[in-house]
Amino acid sequence: MDSLVWEVIRVVDTEGDRAAWTFPAEPGAVRAARSAVRAQLHGWDLDRLADPAALLVSELVTNSLRHATGPIEVRLVRPTGLDGVLLAEVSDPLPEFPRERAARPDEESGRGLQLVASTSRRWGTRPGGAGKTVWFELGVPT
Repeated sequence: MDSLVWEVIRVVDTEGDRAAWTFPAEPGAVRAARSAVRAQLHGWDLDRLADPAALLVSELVTNSLRHATGPIEVRLVRPTGLDGVLLAEVSDPLPEFPRERAARPDEESGRGLQLVASTSRRWGTRPGGAGKTVWFELGVPT
């Protein structure tokens, strides 16, 4: 893992398995978030979801780095009662919701939300106390 320090906030077994981290709004946050997601999914024996989950989380963390300042929170949840679902959330202090757009072929960015929308089962945004959360669901293979 790189030298960026990440902090595990909690891993609890109430209403589902949860893991959460807070990363500073620095470029190394993307790599650290990917690493944390992969390690947690390995611990939950969900290695088959590691690549898509890490990719989508890294896209959302990158969006947060580009548009917000302040800490970025990443959460993974295996909700109780919703077998077959992994929920991932990325929160930042910017209240404006991201918008999915069609990037031109020559643009180097602008495809992150399209990737989230096309890869996940569902995705969305919701306001938070001091910002917003962008979330997505992946199906857990049986």
